[in-house]
Amino acid sequence: MELRHLRYFAAVADTCHFGQAAQQLHVAQPALSYAIRQLEAELDVTLFTRTTRQVSLTPAGEYLQAEAARILGRVDDAVDGVRRIAAGRSGVIRLGLTGIAAFSHLPRIARMVKRELPDVDLEISSDMLTPAQCDGLRALSIDLGVLRPPVVGDGIDTRLIDVEPMVLAVSVDHRLAMEPVVSVGDLRNEMFVMYDSRDSAVNDATLRTCHRAGFVPQRAHRAPGTAVLLALVAAGMGVAVVPASIRSLPLEGLVVRDLVDAGSVELALAWRTDQDNPVVDAVGDVIAAAFGADVTTGAHPTNDVYLGESR
Repeated sequence: MELRHLRYFAAVADTCHFGQAAQQLHVAQPALSYAIRQLEAELDVTLFTRTTRQVSLTPAGEYLQAEAARILGRVDDAVDGVRRIAAGRSGVIRLGLTGIAAFSHLPRIARMVKRELPDVDLEISSDMLTPAQCDGLRALSIDLGVLRPPVVGDGIDTRLIDVEPMVLAVSVDHRLAMEPVVSVGDLRNEMFVMYDSRDSAVNDATLRTCHRAGFVPQRAHRAPGTAVLLALVAAGMGVAVVPASIRSLPLEGLVVRDLVDAGSVELALAWRTDQDNPVVDAVGDVIAAAFGADVTTGAHPTNDVYLGESR
């Protein structure tokens, strides 16, 4: 059974008039009549009762009318879905995020994707370090990553979406908690809480910041993740130099202070160099547009969540 014949049948069944159906379908009436006879011959049934005055459906025709509406509706939905996917307007995107980007960047990402691409669903994997995201991209377990450059290995392209300063996190009863601005040199004799991963971009930025100030930070504790790191700092177990977006995750007993001479860290959108999924392209464009206005200065809109991440 050809879809063309099914569409012809549906038009005649809806109008019960071959002439009107032919006009709707933009085909000649003899060709339409011939197609219906072919369909009846193929099914070995009579679908229409024809007289000189009227055309009506037989019981078999009534059944096929309902089924044809369902089948053609599914076909039309499938065609529409395929076209939306091909245009990057529909599908599922698996997104990896590093550190607390799930708290600081994800709200804007999810909001923008929902607004611009309402038929695209996001599947989120959070707290993934840059190497894990790069491995995930190459293994096809994630489609896009929000990570700290540089990437690890080949086959990954990136686009900068945010730049933010490093700040100081201390406990509320720390000697520097009451200082509005702190210098990195003031941390020379402090014990530090840092991430336990050798691949942490934040650790690297902290080491560079301290080296520029002429000292090597003393590690008191190693934290497996941002939540533990902040909890240890709030408990007075040490200080931490982290991205300014730490402010998006307030914690009782924790104070964040500006570091006047600290460096900055970057956040980038990453994808496979050889990927050819138009939905990935579309979501990537939406994310880049969401943050692009802030990339050059590292500034953040005052009417939105303070952006960034800390691992």
